[in-house]
Amino acid sequence: MNQKTLLGHPIGLFVLFFTEMWERFSFYGMRALLVLYLTQHLIQTAQTGDTVIGFKALQAGLEFVFGPMSIQPLASQIYGLYTGFVYFTPIFGGMLADRVWGQRKTVVIGAVLMALGHFLMASEAFFLVALLLLILGSGCFKPNISTQVGSLYPPGDPRRDGAFTIFYMGINLGAFFAPLVCGTLGQRYGWHYGFGAAGVGMLFGLLVYLGGQRYLAEDQFTIKANQPLEEEVPLTAKEWQSIGGLVVLAALNIVFWAVYEQQGNTLQLFADQNTDWHVFGWEMPSTWFQSFNPAFIFLLAPLLDRRSARLASQGKQRSSVGKMAFGAGLLGASFLVLIVAVSGIESTEKISFLWLVLCTLIYTIGELYLSPIGLSLVTKVSPPRLVGMMMGMWFLATFFGNYLSGYIGTYYEKMPKDSFFLLLAILGVGTGLLIFAFKAPLKKAVDD
Repeated sequence: MNQKTLLGHPIGLFVLFFTEMWERFSFYGMRALLVLYLTQHLIQTAQTGDTVIGFKALQAGLEFVFGPMSIQPLASQIYGLYTGFVYFTPIFGGMLADRVWGQRKTVVIGAVLMALGHFLMASEAFFLVALLLLILGSGCFKPNISTQVGSLYPPGDPRRDGAFTIFYMGINLGAFFAPLVCGTLGQRYGWHYGFGAAGVGMLFGLLVYLGGQRYLAEDQFTIKANQPLEEEVPLTAKEWQSIGGLVVLAALNIVFWAVYEQQGNTLQLFADQNTDWHVFGWEMPSTWFQSFNPAFIFLLAPLLDRRSARLASQGKQRSSVGKMAFGAGLLGASFLVLIVAVSGIESTEKISFLWLVLCTLIYTIGELYLSPIGLSLVTKVSPPRLVGMMMGMWFLATFFGNYLSGYIGTYYEKMPKDSFFLLLAILGVGTGLLIFAFKAPLKKAVDD
């Protein structure tokens, strides 16, 4: 591996940064439009004819389990299933990389599948086929791009947490521009222009990754293939303890993601239907709401990273488990802002978009205390030969959280807005309290 550095980190980190940036551009561009596309166009079209392959069977299956659904709850269920399965398949993508293809080849296959999926979104008939390709592609791509960040650093390297924070900013650079580009194209010029732009972004990501191969670390699969075959050593008691700690943490994070993912689901609907987006007489597209979160990450991540380094140098650094408990609590607290905003107003009245800005600011700080810390923790404490599978397991918890976000979203039309936001607040704060309650044994398990 080429050991050239930039800003104190290997060049490979920035190859992965820009690859992930474009992949996230494609994902968040599609996510910015998905619920609006479903509620304002696709579901009505699919219900009036057989224009969307497999849609009536999907609707029948959901209604068999949950009962008859109007357009919004049905859209929420589809959103939850899609975003959930995006995080379910990575456990298999991690296993494929660890045992069959290696991380690099698996990432390339995933990128190709996702590009095809985004371009197929241009056809209403192939909507569900496109979602399936995006799900499979993400499963190959997601766990193996993240584990390659950790592979750039030797065990115990203090730069690792900072590297994941930088990588996380790459995620959010793509997430920031995606609603501005794809959202605007989709809302102002036609849904398929927005989805097509997401596909172009994925192709750019693939080109960056292929062009930067020489700067990346050799993956575990390749290293093992070049070594003499050895009898696989059983996991040690400490390794089993670390795995157990990660599994418990992942389970506790399920509700965090169920609440957090409302920003692409019910919060996007709230932004579109109940929020005033006029600035000096000009109206912003409502999908721009989804750019607030990544914008705040750019502003806040370097500040929190410097604060963390300063506390570490003083021996006052909070544990990873403590940070994650604090982050979940902040997520829940952010919805108190919207409860205040909607209290005492008529259901047809619109609130200023600045209320959403403040809510987003608070839950973004919470996210920064949980998500990048969790990714770094997985690569630090997982047994090296299982790191891909463990990263997939971490994303598996996000699968349950994202599906739960769709189920929770079915209550959006059934409850008063302030009651719905109170539900989200209770779920978020409750998750933070649970993580904090298990802090001592979890901290011991992950040796953090």
